[in-house]
Amino acid sequence: MDARLQRRVQRYGWNLAVDAYTRHWHGPLAGVQGELLAMAAASPGEAVLDVACGTGVVSLAVASAVGPAGRVLGVDLAEAMVQAARQRAQDLGLAQAGFERMDAAQLALPDAHFDLVLCTLGLMYLPDPEAALRELHRVLRPGGRAVLAVWGERVHCGWAPLFGIVDAEVRSEVCPLFFGLGQGEALARCCAAAGLQVTLQQRRRDWLDYASGAEACAAAFAGGPVALAWSRFDETVRNRVQSRYLEAILPWRDGQGYRVPAEYLIVAARRPAN
Repeated sequence: MDARLQRRVQRYGWNLAVDAYTRHWHGPLAGVQGELLAMAAASPGEAVLDVACGTGVVSLAVASAVGPAGRVLGVDLAEAMVQAARQRAQDLGLAQAGFERMDAAQLALPDAHFDLVLCTLGLMYLPDPEAALRELHRVLRPGGRAVLAVWGERVHCGWAPLFGIVDAEVRSEVCPLFFGLGQGEALARCCAAAGLQVTLQQRRRDWLDYASGAEACAAAFAGGPVALAWSRFDETVRNRVQSRYLEAILPWRDGQGYRVPAEYLIVAARRPAN
């Protein structure tokens, strides 16, 4: 897929997905977000950048950690996500947290400006994640650290058939490189190529719990990376893809709901001090 088209698809899709993402993903992603924050160990007074911040869940958690003397900037390609994050910050009274719409591969930010950079499940959507990692390196201060999370191996993510099901209904692949960074040492190699020194990487196995098939489908189609395609499907296609998806996750049926396996890869790295 052309890079400009991929960015446009992601921007429009995530603008549509805000409400469903809030309802269906905030809970299931709490585990990996908490682990990333623990590895980041933000300190009071630090300057933090949260790339692909979405609705600001991680940004606002780290804003509490850095306190009023620190500052947090969350950036996202989708303006609706940015607006939702701003509203959450205002509601929580976290004045040290700000949010801007920005392309991760072209950050309109000064060099060597941040102590810590975070990116939680965002790099997989970018047409050029290596360019984004070079930008993260650029905006980090020497000795500054980065903590990045991506989805893990496809075989360990029970919801992965979603992409093939949607691809069969559209003209081009949706997120063609989605699981690439979660394979083996791929993310660590990309970090090293961008000048970041990897200090730790670990995999986390988890579960995505849904109370019903309708909830599982809403999370998969309306609240995730295929939201734009979903918005354009008519009722016949929607019924077809939902049926195929529920068949694909049938092995993880749990009573009336579903408990779908997931894997994440979390990598911690530093910009060398010299």
